[in-house]
Amino acid sequence: MEQSTGTADGMQRRFAALRESLAEAILGQSALVERLLVALLADGHLLVEGAPGLAKTTAVRALAERLDADFARVQFTPDLLPADLTGTEIWRPQDGRFEFQPGPIFHPLLLADEINRAPAKVQSALLEAMGERQVTVGRETYRLPQLFLVMATQNPIEQEGTFPLPEAQLDRFLMHVRVDYPDADTESRILGLARTRALQALDARPATLERMPLDILFAARRAVLELHMAPAVERYVVELVLATRDATPYDPDLARRIAWGASPRGSIALERCARACAWLAGRDFVTPDDVRAVAPDVLRHRVLPSYEATAEGWDGERLVAAVIDRVPLP
Repeated sequence: MEQSTGTADGMQRRFAALRESLAEAILGQSALVERLLVALLADGHLLVEGAPGLAKTTAVRALAERLDADFARVQFTPDLLPADLTGTEIWRPQDGRFEFQPGPIFHPLLLADEINRAPAKVQSALLEAMGERQVTVGRETYRLPQLFLVMATQNPIEQEGTFPLPEAQLDRFLMHVRVDYPDADTESRILGLARTRALQALDARPATLERMPLDILFAARRAVLELHMAPAVERYVVELVLATRDATPYDPDLARRIAWGASPRGSIALERCARACAWLAGRDFVTPDDVRAVAPDVLRHRVLPSYEATAEGWDGERLVAAVIDRVPLP
């Protein structure tokens, strides 16, 4: 390992190498790669939405394989129970007591695959863990690891057998990222990559990947938090979020289309993600463009249209785009 790995330049190089490695494994999804790194640096959870077969699970697994941390995958299904996530207490007759057996939620990296195929009672099991980094079972409360990142994938809610996520849980996701189909050239490259991986599997030649130590990740998170953000940029973050609650000063017609806006958790997420975006770009200060770059993914799942707006074809993404367009840059 380089001697300068712990320095600012060394950390930047490690994350640049991680970005490049992820881009080689996840073809045609550069925006998704960037959002994975932002979520990792901003210490938040990521919700990735797209049709089946668009490498959502592959992307999350690829990130887990490149970090020096344990990884668990849970396939969400309609018959999944909360205890399947959190764990349960098992009676030990030889000791005359109950013993808690931790579930997959106690892993530092948790892939919640097709999260919206499970009912609300299972989603509720994630609320405390995602919001407070702890799990309560019976009378005992258990702390989660210092690195705890839920990376969830979901299919579009119009598909068969899906349940809309509760608003309280959506708000606990740092970002909601949508992925689309690749173009023709990228799909040809995907075919070649799939053949290569199939041959490696037949020859029992698993790829050897360099894993990033967690101390480098935590040092990078500290550097992100210490990045300079001018008061004008911080005020711009606040004004964007306030406009999702009441856009009357900018556009009264837009205001009537918004039923619910982003909570203070949205302000924190937007500020953290803008910092991470600036750090990944190699700058030591945050610009309004950093805020605008991450605002759609940070806010689209936190803004709900009114009934009238829904009837007119508006959704959270369109509302957020209108807010960003109307709030002036500092």
